Amino acid sequence: MSIDYLLALATDMPLERVGELAAVTVAERPARIGYGRLLAGGQPERDGYSVTIYGGRQGYYEARADRGTRWLWEPEDYVELAFHMRKDTLSDLGRPNMLGTVAKVLGGTAEDAALLVNNDVLLLTRVGGVLHKHNQEEWEETDYQNFRY
Repeated sequence: MSIDYLLALATDMPLERVGELAAVTVAERPARIGYGRLLAGGQPERDGYSVTIYGGRQGYYEARADRGTRWLWEPEDYVELAFHMRKDTLSDLGRPNMLGTVAKVLGGTAEDAALLVNNDVLLLTRVGGVLHKHNQEEWEETDYQNFRY
């Protein structure tokens, strides 16, 4: 089993720049037909996750927000960092290191952003420079509490 997190930024920033901000060594991978460029990297043994970075236009995100409400966001341009981690490394390495990477990326950008878990639960948004944590019960887990932006 695995868990996936998605950090989406409303930007057309070059993928390599996002990789630099994330401090992740990435390499270009073949993209599926009809899709844009794709970078992949990360060291699951060391960091507890692998990451894929890709971008596009006319984004669409929908997730469960606070108290079960539906959240919807449709940025014109977007870049996504998709973090993939195994459940057995989730608490030890994956989630804490991923949150550190998310903090680096958010600290190096000003664009609106969202962080989702399994493409279904909204954890974090930044709109107009204001950071907001969603689904507070998720943030009460020990390894989320160390998130600093």
